[in-house]
Amino acid sequence: MSDEDMKAELERLRNENAALKKGASDGIRMKVSEKGAVSVYGMGRFPVTLYKEQWLKLLNMSNEIRAFIAENEGQLKAKE
Repeated sequence: MSDEDMKAELERLRNENAALKKGASDGIRMKVSEKGAVSVYGMGRFPVTLYKEQWLKLLNMSNEIRAFIAENEGQLKAKE
């Protein structure tokens, strides 16, 4: 491998590493499960997996969920 090839490979690996670090810092990522559902990773120990219709139903309830959290703030714990 020539010096030029090695420098190009090093640059490619640095860029790849930077992209991976950026994705890891976001913490939350999604993928399609084997059964065709949406799995969200990075929320806890296990992924949260729901089918498309379930996610859409939950997203449509976002205002109610926020209101519920606000009403019950004193009873809810925050994960640190």
